Amino acid sequence: METVIRLCSIGLGGFAGAVLRYLVSGWVQNRSGSIAFPFGTAAVNLVGCLLIGLLTFLVETRSFLSVETRAFLLIGLLGSFTTFSTFGSETLLLIRGGRIDMAALYAGGQVVIGVCMVWLGRLLAAGIWR
Repeated sequence: METVIRLCSIGLGGFAGAVLRYLVSGWVQNRSGSIAFPFGTAAVNLVGCLLIGLLTFLVETRSFLSVETRAFLLIGLLGSFTTFSTFGSETLLLIRGGRIDMAALYAGGQVVIGVCMVWLGRLLAAGIWR
């Protein structure tokens, strides 16, 4: 029964994360006014990295969330909110479009800044929940 509840938690989180990804990514992309650079995907990836940093810190140091809540938030919600599959596809589209410079900037920036955002999330959590 625990497995069924956990799977349902992941599924519900995945649904919510996918809908949020669509809404947030579209909003950011529209606000950017760019058709050449995927700002919407970049935004959700970076926000997702920040949130996963905050939450994993709390889970590791405070046993903050139940197993089902962790499954909902970390695997379901954030797993579908962060869009590294879309990131890979958009990077390839930039490469195929002859924009190697933009593809390198996009891919490198996502990886380096994403790791920094996870670190920042952990620092924020440590500062807030000391």
